[in-house]
Amino acid sequence: MNLLEQTKKICNKYNIKPARSKGQNFLINESVYDEIIKSADLKKDDVVLEVGPGLGFLTEKLAEKVKKVIAVELDDKLVKVLQFRMTKYAIGNVKIINEDVLKIQNSKLNYLLKIQNLKLKIVANLPYNITSIFLRKFLSAEIKPTSMVLMLQKEVAERICAKPPKMSLLSVSVQFYANPKIIQNISANCFWPKPAVDSAIIKLNIKSPSGSQTTEWLNTINENDFFKLVKKGFSSRRKMLKNNLANDYYNIEDKLKKNNFNPKIRAQELSVDNWKKIFGEFI
Repeated sequence: MNLLEQTKKICNKYNIKPARSKGQNFLINESVYDEIIKSADLKKDDVVLEVGPGLGFLTEKLAEKVKKVIAVELDDKLVKVLQFRMTKYAIGNVKIINEDVLKIQNSKLNYLLKIQNLKLKIVANLPYNITSIFLRKFLSAEIKPTSMVLMLQKEVAERICAKPPKMSLLSVSVQFYANPKIIQNISANCFWPKPAVDSAIIKLNIKSPSGSQTTEWLNTINENDFFKLVKKGFSSRRKMLKNNLANDYYNIEDKLKKNNFNPKIRAQELSVDNWKKIFGEFI
């Protein structure tokens, strides 16, 4: 029985009707699961936070590779499927949390990682409507994951990986913390029900503060103030940067010229390092 047949059979048994509002498009391509596992570069002492485990096909593969899987699923019916499958196949290193991942307190996860000295990796199939909030929650956490392997809408993945002159608030926010890379584009035909758009596997390698330059920057920057500046810069994409910042910051044009930026530059033309230079003028 192939994955599509298995998926339909399970959904029929548990009366699961995939909800578009929850981003419930189940992956039915075995090779894509294998690519996700390969991209995550899993080790035996890793802890994986899996968001949106669905019917548990990927959960089972993750459990074979790591010390522990924390599977966070919001849908009650899917949780019942996961519990049944973990019991049926005697998989004992999976903790299932029936909760909204955005509402889980980071302190609980941090405590687990601290006392056991564990490394966290995130694997997630994220619906578009929570992508930005999810990334902000975990990228700015006290104990950050070492990496994230995410299944996203292709357009969103491309926005995250964008370079000047196609930067956005999302790309700056992610690239401040991580180096993103699109691993593989995934056709809509690999899902059931078939979504309206294609997807992509994207990997975020989280920047380590171990390097002296990075450590110095992280010790001096106020992240709230930094992102306040960036948000102001992107407040109107059609306007020049100096006009977007004029009401809140002084001598913008002089500071741009001082750092060898064109005074007519727009926010989308700036890399994260460019933003750091500009921010440095206001601290």
